[in-house]
Amino acid sequence: MKKDLQIRDAIESDRDAIREVTLSAFQQYAALMPAHWEEYRRRMLATLAQAAPAEQIVAERDGLLVGAVLLYPAGAVFSRPNNPPATLAWPEARLLAVAPAARGQGVGEALMQECIRRAGRSGAAALTLHTSDIMQGAMRMYERIGFVRAPELDFHIPPDVTVKGYRLDLKGSTG
Repeated sequence: MKKDLQIRDAIESDRDAIREVTLSAFQQYAALMPAHWEEYRRRMLATLAQAAPAEQIVAERDGLLVGAVLLYPAGAVFSRPNNPPATLAWPEARLLAVAPAARGQGVGEALMQECIRRAGRSGAAALTLHTSDIMQGAMRMYERIGFVRAPELDFHIPPDVTVKGYRLDLKGSTG
């Protein structure tokens, strides 16, 4: 299934498809986070509308966009709900999204491997990401790839959500 998958930089004409894939991928979490969903959705859309300074990477199969991810460079500054802004020490993958119909076909892993290659090529010592307990499938994939929990990167969204940091050590990576 991975053979016919093309991983590439997004282009302007991908914007609507990226938004559609991302919203459809994350929609399953709406019922699991009712107190936070509308704000989370609003922040996702705002991030997608202004992705810079991130590299926007997409997965395409048979002319259809089936996945997307943002790769932010070290030094990017993020605002976080109810937390002080944070400056990334390492590149960070954000908003990894796979179209529901394309799940289980290696799309998410292919996008993450591209993030790992790019972070390694940049000379970074690590690649980070954030996720939460409601995203169990994603957490299993990240751990399978080699990401480890990095509690020092965690932040909290009151009253009850821990956004968990993960890190992949890239030392020795040649990209």
